[in-house]
Amino acid sequence: MSPEPDALVVFTPSGKRGRFPLGTSLLQAARSLGVDVDSVCGGRAICGRCEVLVMKGDFAKHGVVSRPENLSALSAAEENPAGRRPLPAGHRLSCQARIQGDLVVDVPPTSQVHRQVIRKEAEARAITLDPVARLHYVEVREPDMHDPAGDLQRLEEALEREWQLTGLSCDLHMLQRLQPALRKGDWKVTVAVHGGERIIGVWPGFHELALGLAVDIGSTTIAAHLCNLESGEVLASSGVMNPQIRFGEDLMSRVSYSMMHPGGAQQMTDAVRSALNTLAADVARDAKVTAQDILEITLVGNPIMHHLLLGIDPVELGGAPFALATDDAVTVRASELGLNLHPNARVYVLPCIAGHVGADAAGMILAERPDLGDELTLLVDVGTNAEIVLGNRERVLACSSPTGPAFEGAQISCGQRAAPGAIERVRIDPNTLEPRFKVIGSDLWSDEAGFTDATHPEHSDQPTPLPQ
Repeated sequence: MSPEPDALVVFTPSGKRGRFPLGTSLLQAARSLGVDVDSVCGGRAICGRCEVLVMKGDFAKHGVVSRPENLSALSAAEENPAGRRPLPAGHRLSCQARIQGDLVVDVPPTSQVHRQVIRKEAEARAITLDPVARLHYVEVREPDMHDPAGDLQRLEEALEREWQLTGLSCDLHMLQRLQPALRKGDWKVTVAVHGGERIIGVWPGFHELALGLAVDIGSTTIAAHLCNLESGEVLASSGVMNPQIRFGEDLMSRVSYSMMHPGGAQQMTDAVRSALNTLAADVARDAKVTAQDILEITLVGNPIMHHLLLGIDPVELGGAPFALATDDAVTVRASELGLNLHPNARVYVLPCIAGHVGADAAGMILAERPDLGDELTLLVDVGTNAEIVLGNRERVLACSSPTGPAFEGAQISCGQRAAPGAIERVRIDPNTLEPRFKVIGSDLWSDEAGFTDATHPEHSDQPTPLPQ
């Protein structure tokens, strides 16, 4: 008797894989492998929480050619959702989709029961405020039949008279808004000047909100902090998982995806820019402002994240000599990157240091300034890709190393992302040298009464779920 035909299914970002008989539902396959997929309706296509993304292409790393036709056709519940939003292209309900061939399936964070916890709060520190975008309130003289000067010329005259700003240039977007703003403000307006050289915004009357966004694009998570450029106050912080993770858990996997899939680099560029728009909207909502109030955004990231954000194919970073497209800082309009901020907002991307030491390491050096001290200082930024800096005023050395798989369990037997149950704090008693720890999802230390019951409900007579 011939064996029952089966297919290989790989789930990302966990990397778990298995062979399953044709006709098995994706939800059943995921559960048998211990893949974290949410479902509260018992597979009846009501809740929509088990949504997954079916990847398309040749995934040499996994040894899989994945195609949408390797799944059963859309069910009636997927085509005509009752009370749910329609499924985006390429997405399926895992409870409805049945395996018909080899597949790579991405489980997005929104479909994970124990989704990653992202904690990226900003720590207060003393800084010297010197924002690149500044607001200036001016009173502009009205037009006169006997003076042919245009509105822009008279605005520049007011800025020179009241703020000693000269030689200014102007964006077209600003010029298009100038005349309505002047008349609505009864010839009193607030002007945003970038770098003391270029007018980028104008508002009728007095306007005091100038916001900046600081973003760290990590391989696994993206963190953003919304700041008041006038006061330096951090108004809101947020973080999301980097959606590029579905193209590869680590940096080299994403370079490989770009090499092997025509248009793959653009897919990853679109994904990270979409995530930035989501983050900007989230922090603006938390601060009770709009993303249109953001005039400046500063970005850091490792070289591959840096290149993909800018729409540069990172293929040259995949092999020696790991050549960067540029090791200079980059300043562009936010609109050039498809970011939904103020129409004339500027994006400043810090320079990368070397092929695998990126702008995130440059940001760390600028923040801590080991080059200004006599003592030898070690700086370590631990993430999916870790940057290590050692030095003082005489010499500074930098390098990087992949650390994510060691901590996060990417295709290895041990390790976990920052989800409930993961160790997040460790303390060692200085006298006894006994360690104790905390895990995400519990406020108890490991040496406190009730810790085992709180973190392992199956050991308790009355199970206590981990708080979410």
